[in-house]
Amino acid sequence: MATAAIPNGHTNATMFADAAEERRRVHHDADVVIVGAGVLGCALAVTLGKQGRSVLLLEASMKEPDRIVGELLQPGGVRALERLGLAQCLEGIDAIPSQGFYVSYFEKSVTMPYPKDTPTSPPPLGRSFHHGRFIMKLREAALACPNVTVVETKATELITCSHTKQVLGVECMTKDKKDCYFGHLTVVADGYASKFRKQYHTNTPKVKSRFWALELIDAKLPAPHHGHVLLSANPPILLYQIGTHETRILVDIPENLPSASVKNGGVKNHLWNVTLPSLPESVQPAFRAALEKGHLRSMPNSFLPAARNKTPGLVILGDALNMRHPLTGGGMTVAFNDVLVFRDVMSPEKVPSLTDTDRVLKQLGSFHWQRKHGSSVINILAMALYALFSANDENLRVLQRGCFRYFEIGMYSEPMGLLGGLIKKPFVLFSHFFTVAFLSLWVLLTESPLYQLPLTLIKCVMVFWTACVVIFPYMLIEAFC
Repeated sequence: MATAAIPNGHTNATMFADAAEERRRVHHDADVVIVGAGVLGCALAVTLGKQGRSVLLLEASMKEPDRIVGELLQPGGVRALERLGLAQCLEGIDAIPSQGFYVSYFEKSVTMPYPKDTPTSPPPLGRSFHHGRFIMKLREAALACPNVTVVETKATELITCSHTKQVLGVECMTKDKKDCYFGHLTVVADGYASKFRKQYHTNTPKVKSRFWALELIDAKLPAPHHGHVLLSANPPILLYQIGTHETRILVDIPENLPSASVKNGGVKNHLWNVTLPSLPESVQPAFRAALEKGHLRSMPNSFLPAARNKTPGLVILGDALNMRHPLTGGGMTVAFNDVLVFRDVMSPEKVPSLTDTDRVLKQLGSFHWQRKHGSSVINILAMALYALFSANDENLRVLQRGCFRYFEIGMYSEPMGLLGGLIKKPFVLFSHFFTVAFLSLWVLLTESPLYQLPLTLIKCVMVFWTACVVIFPYMLIEAFC
């Protein structure tokens, strides 16, 4: 009786929520079905649940995942997480504050902090952590959301209407038993190895290298609370602390790298004879101990341009939709920014009913272009920086040297803002990239003897052309695709 007396329609709201929960639990039916309780899936489930949408979140295994990437969240991603009301997910997981990056180039190094918004504002911080711990916090938030029901089940196939080809839901296997879950909108967020991408995505992931990873114990980093990028004549190495005692090392090994060939002893040969000697002396003991212990793992470094979602009833998000080289640690920042954009364009005010297929498709078209405001700079920067940092020809090495020289003279504030997901202006990226290119040409000219000037000028043309080849394809993809 007391409940019936509560004003402002709260009783009706409670009854509606209870009915929706029963519809999810008993009839396996919701407004939205999300496949994958990872970074994006959990954040989106909570966000849509807060908007009053009924959400089914499907996950093949609710055990704590153990991955070697998705461990570094840039400051822009932290801010997006705060705007989603999920900042508490960074607490209680032994997350390490990240103040910026330390970049070494042979015997030289430079430490670059993230830029402040204003001279008096506190410095922005990223976070690095064990991926699995962060995911479990996100899942806790999803489990605590009243409008979200989390189900441990393995999605096997999308259910489509034979006449309209609209996606109606997902067919699953739950403890060897076939099951089905239905929603007005099905979100595929099942990660980089998505089983549903091929049929509905117009692009295919391209892999040119892999990260080989080890977990170092009590490694002494040259610049604590900073990500470390180590550059030399070899492919880049990434180091960052993920816990009080643990540090992740990621060694990039491109396809067909001679020192990692089977003939020369494989990846372990490269790690022992190439990587180990190139590490800072303070890191070498922890790396040697980890290498002797084993537990070496790898993951492909993929590039996948986003594609418009044109299938009625379906949207592909997260790494299933869009990937870039993880060297810059921008993946989760893109994911959380995507959730913010999705929250806006698919809000109940703009899309009162997800059964309105035409309106949903129109809004998904808007989402495709609006998300680029947060993803384009990160995508372009990741691929362009990897091309320079993994320089495999003389022209790229000239650009690599110019890039480090650019950082050395203190021109890193805006580049670090771009890297950290704080500055989202492609023109700023474009201007800095070509300033680096021209500085590279100047360094080349000043280091070459005068009698070689004709040859040096020809080489300058080739270096500038290489710079254009590095960045323009990615800029065109982001601008028009």
